[in-house]
Amino acid sequence: MTESDELAERAGAILDEVERAIVGKREALELVLCAMLADGHVLLEDYPGLAKTLVARSFAAVSGVHFSRIQFTPDLMPGDVTGSSIFNQRTAEFEFRPGPVFTNVLLADEINRAPPKTQSALLEAMAERQVTTEDRTRALERPFLVLATENPIEFEGTYPLPEAQLDRFLVRTRIGYPSPGAEWEILRRRLDRSSDELTLRAIVDRDGLLAMQAAIEQVHVSEPIGRYIVALVSATRSGRGVEVGASPRGSLALMKLARVRAALDGRAFVVPDDVKQVAVPALAHRLTLRPELWTQSASGEEIIGQILDEVPVPRAEPDA
Repeated sequence: MTESDELAERAGAILDEVERAIVGKREALELVLCAMLADGHVLLEDYPGLAKTLVARSFAAVSGVHFSRIQFTPDLMPGDVTGSSIFNQRTAEFEFRPGPVFTNVLLADEINRAPPKTQSALLEAMAERQVTTEDRTRALERPFLVLATENPIEFEGTYPLPEAQLDRFLVRTRIGYPSPGAEWEILRRRLDRSSDELTLRAIVDRDGLLAMQAAIEQVHVSEPIGRYIVALVSATRSGRGVEVGASPRGSLALMKLARVRAALDGRAFVVPDDVKQVAVPALAHRLTLRPELWTQSASGEEIIGQILDEVPVPRAEPDA
């Protein structure tokens, strides 16, 4: 069995275990796993009650890593995220008490219910994997992955995320309502186990997850595929109705996700279909649309879809 086959098999086992809790959403779960293996953060945007929090908790459980959760509220302060120094009367000195950000998988629940100042407290941690407080920088243990949930901004009590923070998420995706058959399966499983609680077993541990991330670096990206990625991202900067397109960070995100997508299919090389499958969740949230499109209900997803139809697809060989 090749290394690619082993990686695909282990990834499949992780998804199978998560599907014990999340029914009928294999595609969305694969995307979350792709982001985790690409060492990137995930933004789950959808209406309340669609298992966004359960998805984050489930992936943390099957990954066997340290897990923390922050419930974002309007009165949450930056120090509640990063930690702060507290005066110790016994030693007459200030001692730093780490916040919940010092973990491996952080669930930032309803992240857009906190004001922008608190949302931005996560920015350094997400971008640099470190936290700076009171003239000292503290590194975060790898892996450090943020799985954030947010409600649509039309909901009362929500704040739009700053563009700089949105850009730090490798992907943004939605869970969506289950089909009638999947929803009945949710009810049936709940009846069978006679409890709201469901315990998932760890498929990998911290070292195993880091090893899977390292294996992704061996997936080959040929020059034609790389130039195809660049062409797609460049097209967002001149797209109709786009005020600000994706930056080179978007190109890197698209390449990382395409490599993982190839690995999950048991391949050691990227093909154009890998890029096309992850282009929308990797790039749509990085676009700033012109104001005149707001009244037309246009979206970044639609624009990326148009770009995928317009940009020529290369004929890349695996060994190119």
